[in-house]
Amino acid sequence: MTRTLTYRDVGVDPEATQAVLDRLADRVRSTFTQYVVGPWGLFGGMVRVPALREPVLVASVDGVGTKALLARRPEDFRTLGHDVVAHGLNDVACHGARPLFFLDYVAAARLDPQSLQAVLEGVVDACRRYGVALVGGETAQMPGVYAEGAWDVVGCAVGVAEARELVDGRAVRPGDVLLGLASHGLHTNGYTLARAVLVRARTDLDLYEPDLGCTRGEELLRPHRCYATSVLRLLDQVREGVTALAHVTGGGIPGNLVRVLPEGCAAQIRVTWPVPAVFRLLARRGPVEEAEMFRVFNMGIGLVVVARSEHAARVEEVLRGCGEQVYRLGEVVEGTRDVRVVLEERL
Repeated sequence: MTRTLTYRDVGVDPEATQAVLDRLADRVRSTFTQYVVGPWGLFGGMVRVPALREPVLVASVDGVGTKALLARRPEDFRTLGHDVVAHGLNDVACHGARPLFFLDYVAAARLDPQSLQAVLEGVVDACRRYGVALVGGETAQMPGVYAEGAWDVVGCAVGVAEARELVDGRAVRPGDVLLGLASHGLHTNGYTLARAVLVRARTDLDLYEPDLGCTRGEELLRPHRCYATSVLRLLDQVREGVTALAHVTGGGIPGNLVRVLPEGCAAQIRVTWPVPAVFRLLARRGPVEEAEMFRVFNMGIGLVVVARSEHAARVEEVLRGCGEQVYRLGEVVEGTRDVRVVLEERL
């Protein structure tokens, strides 16, 4: 008798995936806010828009990229779940939007149940921590599309703001001060280059680096810092003093700050903040040119606040009160829309 073929035979095990989702159902529901409508598990998540005067939805979608290739332990996979939430909430907070709901997408050639559960636990815990409802998502097993052992972790964050309170950079003018908030390391960008330098074999993750005070794996898997809570508190207290916000992701400080500069404005930055050791290590071991380092990595600054000069001291005070490390990076000047970075010393 000919044996029949099953989905599991060709590498897809939907029952195992569903079992993970069932185990996490109550934790997912625990992220629901007053705006969520209907039960969890329908074809679409339903969320009421808060009763604002003129509400505007602000949405962002992004992933953790090839950082996912470094995950080996459950805590590493939980970090990936946290990171995708933090990244998205930072993006929408840059426009003054408060988090409303979140959607996730987790895919691999084969979804190992333990690793999948760890990723989703990271997403759920981050959503609860930062006050955003996880209203849906997608898990996909696609042998032949993804390489064995590779994961794709993506999220979509949606926030809401009053139209008149949106922050979009149009108010930026020469004389504004540039303030930088310290990062936790690479966050979720530049990992293809970082892996080429530091992780040529899986065992390289266990190598202890004296300059870092930890192993390469521990350094590269530091979580992506979420600035959304601090940013929204800042806007509540000193809204008139903030003209733009830039989340420093792929493209580094120059590639992201320029996005919120209007025509006729340029940014001048002097690197006087303490560039974390991991970036100096990457530059030296690559070797990687300094200009390329600033094009690829955040270089220790995860978010830039553009502030009116007369409010800059108060902006710094509020952010430090939120637990942020704040550095003065430079200022906005007249000129062609551009960001110029000047190093005080070699990396």
